Amino acid sequence: MSRADAPCALIVMGVSGSGKSTVAKALGERLGWRFEDGDSFHPPSNVEKMRAGHPLTDEDRWPWLNAIADEIARVCERGEHVIIACSALKHAYRDVLLRGRDDVRFVFLKGTRELIAERLAQRKGHFMPPGLLASQFDTLESPEASEHVITVSIDETVEAIVDGIVRQLKPGRATPKVLP
Repeated sequence: MSRADAPCALIVMGVSGSGKSTVAKALGERLGWRFEDGDSFHPPSNVEKMRAGHPLTDEDRWPWLNAIADEIARVCERGEHVIIACSALKHAYRDVLLRGRDDVRFVFLKGTRELIAERLAQRKGHFMPPGLLASQFDTLESPEASEHVITVSIDETVEAIVDGIVRQLKPGRATPKVLP
């Protein structure tokens, strides 16, 4: 089995409000893999900038993306598995996260601007204000098949979304943990 047949990391990606953390956490529980929220890798200056309603620049994002890529490399080198929630909106960002690896897959949570805006309006206590949604969609470069992507619609329940992701993982790529 090649490394491409056994991903060590899944990156659940999409715009703010698409459900990255919720889906990634549920997927981690289903597969028995560790979950990490990509937001925890942001330096404090990025969090403050977003909290103030200012979109991040590429220069703001490079250290954050490299910190996530470093964590993926550590996990993969130890032979472990991780699921990371990370917006990964541009091809260039995904290239940084992959670093040429063939044992990492992206899971793109695809939804309409209207549905995501509705979800953001209901979300409480998150540093990303709903007003930045337009900048997220403006930045989004939808992933292509060559980027090791699984695309799922977010207009389902979390359980149905996770079911769809697991179905799209090829046999041998991930084995769901058996619960008693």
